[in-house]
Amino acid sequence: MLFKRPKNSLEGNPKIQLKLFKDKSDTTDKEMFTCKKCKKTYSKNELLESLNVCPFCNEHYKISARERLNILCDSVSFTEHYSELVSCNILGFEGYDEKLAEARKQSKENESVVCGVCTIEGIKTAIFVMDPFFMMGSMGSVTGEKITRLFEYATDNSLPVVGYCVSGGARMQEGILSLMQMAKVSAAVKRHSDMNNLYLCVLTDPTSGGVTASFAMQADIILSEPKALVCFAGPRVIEQTIRKKVPDDIQRAECVMENGFIDNIVGRKSQKSYIGRLLKMHMRYEV
Repeated sequence: MLFKRPKNSLEGNPKIQLKLFKDKSDTTDKEMFTCKKCKKTYSKNELLESLNVCPFCNEHYKISARERLNILCDSVSFTEHYSELVSCNILGFEGYDEKLAEARKQSKENESVVCGVCTIEGIKTAIFVMDPFFMMGSMGSVTGEKITRLFEYATDNSLPVVGYCVSGGARMQEGILSLMQMAKVSAAVKRHSDMNNLYLCVLTDPTSGGVTASFAMQADIILSEPKALVCFAGPRVIEQTIRKKVPDDIQRAECVMENGFIDNIVGRKSQKSYIGRLLKMHMRYEV
């Protein structure tokens, strides 16, 4: 059985007010954070208030799928779909069950992607958000199934799709079943596009491997967060293959945009209003 229901649902009411990061009461002003880039030290509350973006150098730190949904979705508008689907160790890969259990514990998610429907600036939208804390957003069979179903739902209901990608690529523990998701999701994206529906994708750090080689780069509009790693093979793999040092910025979003693969780079604080404007432009065009 490839997909199975979880023993304990992680969702109560599927339509809920999402919690952004942690309450301020969860941290104290004495808890400090040092930015790995600019080395500035400031309170964790300051980091939380700036959406996990360094207020001094604009370094974007990873956030969970739920935190992204809270930033992007209108208040109490998100309804989750397909949360009952969870991965199982269909190939009997040694240690995979333990990795899945640890990923669920760390991320508090069933799978590496959260899918659903929300409104963004009042526009009803299908949305998927990959979670870096679940096996670095790796694409397994359930990840592909959930995203495929979301595109099919959006096609049937003439909805735009907004996707947030973060991934280390296909999940090796699922072998060819993981790689098959590239073709499956891509076919669903094509059917959605054939019905003149909008697909907008935001690439976050890192977006790589099979995700980059398929649905992450198939969007009508491709955005990225600053300095995000966007590639197929990462710099370490390339260096081990060609035995040469890869320039530090060659696979960063700014370089990728310069070479025509990204339409714009948008900081986290501006994403909701920016995406909202694009959705409204598309709606006016349709009318």
